[in-house]
Amino acid sequence: MPAPKAKSSAGNSKGNAERMTLKLSPARQVALALLALLFLGLQVRLWFGEGSLRHVAALKKDVAMLKESNAKLAERNRLMAADVNDLKQGTEAVEEIARKDLGMVRKGETFFLILEQPRGTE
Repeated sequence: MPAPKAKSSAGNSKGNAERMTLKLSPARQVALALLALLFLGLQVRLWFGEGSLRHVAALKKDVAMLKESNAKLAERNRLMAADVNDLKQGTEAVEEIARKDLGMVRKGETFFLILEQPRGTE
């Protein structure tokens, strides 16, 4: 009669360990499900919600556009401040505006107005 084969305890305990890790108590299953839902909720918010990567990229684009607009407006303000300073300190700027916009002339000057004929009526 053949001798009965002895089962190795190392192989048997390894199989039991695998079976033990696959079986979870209901409380652990609920906790794992809640953690998975939390993870999915955070992923959805990261990719699609407010503060998502797409939203941040759009905000960065808006900031770049606003910085460009602010730079243009700052240059405009600088030019206007220079004009105000010229008007406050010198009479040349006031005289230039009076001549150009109001058609004023000094005493002793002669004003000549040259009218161009419309094209096609010669």
